[in-house]
Amino acid sequence: MISEKIIVGKDSEYPLNGMLTLPDDLEKKVPAVVLVHGSGASNMDEKVMRLRPFKDIAEGLAEEGIAAIRYDKRTFAHARKMLKVHPTVKEETIEDAIKAAELLRQDPRIDADHIFIIGHSMGAMLAPRIDAECNYFKGLILMAGTPKRLEDIVVRQLKQASQSGGFLMRKIVELESRIYGKRFDNLYDLSEQEARKKKFAGGLSLYYFQEMGRKTAADYLLESDKPVLIMQGGKDFQVLPEEDFEGFKAILKDKDNVSYKLYEDLNHVFVKGLYNDITKASKEYSVQQHVDIPVIKDIAEFIHSH
Repeated sequence: MISEKIIVGKDSEYPLNGMLTLPDDLEKKVPAVVLVHGSGASNMDEKVMRLRPFKDIAEGLAEEGIAAIRYDKRTFAHARKMLKVHPTVKEETIEDAIKAAELLRQDPRIDADHIFIIGHSMGAMLAPRIDAECNYFKGLILMAGTPKRLEDIVVRQLKQASQSGGFLMRKIVELESRIYGKRFDNLYDLSEQEARKKKFAGGLSLYYFQEMGRKTAADYLLESDKPVLIMQGGKDFQVLPEEDFEGFKAILKDKDNVSYKLYEDLNHVFVKGLYNDITKASKEYSVQQHVDIPVIKDIAEFIHSH
């Protein structure tokens, strides 16, 4: 395995440190992937507590003859500057994923006709849009994604949290879910200017949700004939197999270019699930584990088969 430091968007306003991981055998051009983060500020390894899923995937794929590019998310590397610009997902995620793909396309060791996108969580929600905007990818791998809109997931997760914990905590979270849920009322009836003025929480405006939600991952996939692999952990408490994974299956039932993999014992980060409780996420992710090997093998098989 070869690891090379790279910079995504080197000459842009938001340069991002990254890593290109390559197989040892480079006698011929190799396929490659761009790894796209989930929500929130995240480093190139998509580090969450003691888990580093993107590092695991990149290094695992290198052993399978596949290169991978990963990089710090813009909101991680340029946090203060990003707070001032109130970005949409285009500035937060999409532009940099396209730049990363362009780096791969310019590398003579990479087979530019066999570059894939791997999106995790919110990255999986955005991967079909990223592909539609640049058309650089041979296929798409969606890990723990959803066909729903982001605001629906936010409210659902608050409701899940309100069903756990002590009485007082349940009541507090239940109230929060009602308050935040009301902020999304008539979201798509607002003008862009109105949505930009209305705040959701922190530095996010309602326009962040409105702009992203106008077209879902499923909407984009219905328009594409590229090969797609949708992957889901059976013990994922952030994206739900019975709603989101099955939701994709129902919506895309007539698409023979889409395949599915469910891993009964794995959680949202594709490591072994321990508690199956959203309120214990920090406790679960504080246990050092690695992305399950069969997940990496299935990704490699999908890429090599196309």
